[in-house]
Order: sequence, then C-alpha cells, then structure tokens
Amino acid sequence: MQKSNLRHYLQLHFIVFIWGFTAILGKLISIDAIPLVWFRMLLASFFIAVYFIFKKKSFRLDNISVLKFFLSGILIALHWITFFKAIKVSNVSVALVAMSTGAFFTSLIEPFFFKRKIKTTEIFLGLMVIGGLYIIFSFESQYTLGIVYALISSFLAALFSVLNGLFIRKHNASIISLYQLFFGAIFITLFLFFQGSFSISFFILQSSDWIYLLILSSICTAYAFIVSVDVMKHLTPYTVMLTINLEPVYAIILALIIFGESEKMNSEFYLGAGIVLFVVLLNGILKNMKSIANKVGKIKQSKK
Repeated sequence: MQKSNLRHYLQLHFIVFIWGFTAILGKLISIDAIPLVWFRMLLASFFIAVYFIFKKKSFRLDNISVLKFFLSGILIALHWITFFKAIKVSNVSVALVAMSTGAFFTSLIEPFFFKRKIKTTEIFLGLMVIGGLYIIFSFESQYTLGIVYALISSFLAALFSVLNGLFIRKHNASIISLYQLFFGAIFITLFLFFQGSFSISFFILQSSDWIYLLILSSICTAYAFIVSVDVMKHLTPYTVMLTINLEPVYAIILALIIFGESEKMNSEFYLGAGIVLFVVLLNGILKNMKSIANKVGKIKQSKK
C-alpha cells in the first residue's frame, strides 16, 4: 500500500472510530434525545458554515434543492432522535447492532428510487439479518423498545442515504450536509416551540453536557464529515464500506470499556449480533466481487 493511501486508510479508521464514539456520547449526555439532536444539528451546521466561510465556498442553492434538503433534513433529524432514544432506553451495544440492518433496508429502498429489481441475494441476506435480530429479541426482551427505536432509525438512515445518492449527482456533498443539518435543526426548533419546550432551563445544561455536545457537534459531526469526504476520494468504495462496517464493533468495545457491566450481554446476544455483522460484511464482499466482475466485463467488451 502506498504511503498516501496508508495515510488516508488510517484517517478513515479514525473517522469510523469517531462515529462509533457518537453512540458513547449519546449515552453520556444527560438530556433527552430531542434537545440533544437539536443542539447537535444546530452547532454542527454552525461549524460547517464557518468552514464554508473559511474556504470561501458558495452558499447558493436553487429553490427546488432547498425543498429537497429541507425534507431530507427532517429525515436525518428523526433518524438521530430515534437513534439516541434507542441508546437511552437500552444500551449502546443493542442500538448499534440493530442499526447494522441499514444495508438490508437500503437493498429494499434503493431499487424503487434507482428503478432496478430487488435481488434474490439481498432478500436472502435480509432474512439472515432478521434471524439474527430474532435471536436477540428472544433472549434480550427487556431491550425490545430500544431495538424498535434502532430499527426505525436504521430505516430512516437507509432512506436518506439513498436520497443523498441521488442528490450527490448534482450537488457537492458539503452543501448537502450543511443544509440538511440546518433544516433538521429548524424542524426540531418548530417542534419544540409548539410544544412550549423552550425556556431558560432548556439552555441550562450541566458543564459536562456542554463539553460532550461540543465534541459531538464539532469533532464527531462537522470534522468527521469534512475529512471523510476527502478520504473517500482516495480509497476504493469497497475499502470505505468495509471499514465503516467496523463502527458497531468499535462502539461496542468502547461501551464495554466505559460503561462496564451495563453493556455486558448474554451469549445469545453476541450470537445474534455476530450473524448481523457477518451478513453486513458478506454483503460488502459480494457487492465488491460483482463490481470487479462488471469492470472486467467492460474491459473485455472494449477490447473486442
């Protein structure tokens, strides 16, 4: 591996580690999921806006794109709210394993938007994921609500990821992220306003919460996003995808170290989790093999 690629590969692992740490911060922050996400999105959009000003990037956007990013920003807000809800009512390990179902949901959603048939292999892998989750449900029933929140969050993540796959054809990734984060914050602001949640006490947080929120919004959101965009230009999609799949592994290990006994599960949980993570890894390998086969086929066609 060339030195430049090795540097980008290590950067990617660091970013995935940071994303895994997001779940830890969600558990450490004492406020509820909705205000937590509001602070995260508002602060993160501010940090990215500062980055835009520093880099002298344009904020201009057409009206249709504004509407699209507003709606997708709402999806992201709901995704994060349900994600942090899952962590707070269960634990990091349960939430992250259930979130690993994103690849399965994507395989169901993507054909609708990209107008292709659902593949038999993806359905089979999806059934394996369901089997792994069934094992977890059966033996960790006290975490049912957390698993349900995490599955909803995973579905929403898959949905906005597919939409972003369409948006990225026309827009730069940084402008997409900036507006989605900002509009997500606006959506939660309206919700909290009509709920009458804004008060002086809403903004009075523990000093530790402010520190965790600043880390979450700056390093784990704004910084991680900006660096990840650059890193993904230098590595293959397969390398990126497989590395990102390590996020729940990093998060579970961190949770065991930081939270100790509250994160220790029975052997059946780890069996179910192992099945889910194995399927996620296998899905990536199969997609990479198909991508290589397609490239080889195109090369052969061009030589004829």
